[in-house]
Amino acid sequence: MVSEPSRGADAEPLHDAEASPLHEEEGDILIVTLAHNLKRLRTRQGLSLERLSARSGVSRSMLGQIEQGRSAPSISILWKIARSLNVPFSALTTPSGDSGTVVLRADQAKSLTSRDGRFVSRALFPFTAERRTEFYELRLAFLGHEVADPHAPGTTENLVVTRGRVEITVDEQRHELSAGDAIRFEADVPHAYRNIGRDDAVMYLVMTYVDPQD
Repeated sequence: MVSEPSRGADAEPLHDAEASPLHEEEGDILIVTLAHNLKRLRTRQGLSLERLSARSGVSRSMLGQIEQGRSAPSISILWKIARSLNVPFSALTTPSGDSGTVVLRADQAKSLTSRDGRFVSRALFPFTAERRTEFYELRLAFLGHEVADPHAPGTTENLVVTRGRVEITVDEQRHELSAGDAIRFEADVPHAYRNIGRDDAVMYLVMTYVDPQD
């Protein structure tokens, strides 16, 4: 996917920043969840903050702020951490809970928004357990451009466009898609999503991860 962009000549680079605002109503809960999960996953793998920083490219101070619940990291930062820990994105954002039938109300959606507001990723799965498959709704505003760093080896993305026109770049190969078109690709290489239409674009994305290697 999710995330990580060049969105116009005057756009500010999203992923040079180490933090971006979350929706206010869910931000506090997500920050607490991230703090707990990052420390749990890091210590389970026997990694110090210094080693995780070297592996992920995220500064030690930022990692420390996340673990202390004092920072709301950007989509890009979360992807880098998840990739370096070789876990799904949801492993960082998922609180513990029970499985079963869950209704996901639109007004209670868990979403992450780029700092310029042009890219929104909404999780369409309950944040109740770690998983190997994730389902997202992606919205890319007019002129929006979201660039993603490579995900963990073996990760695949299966995306369908339901509104608008987008250009998907996979390891420098460009593919133009219109409403109804779908694409599947290996997401462990650089990839990007660009809105090339005149209206906002809507896409649905299934991400599949392989089991982490011992």
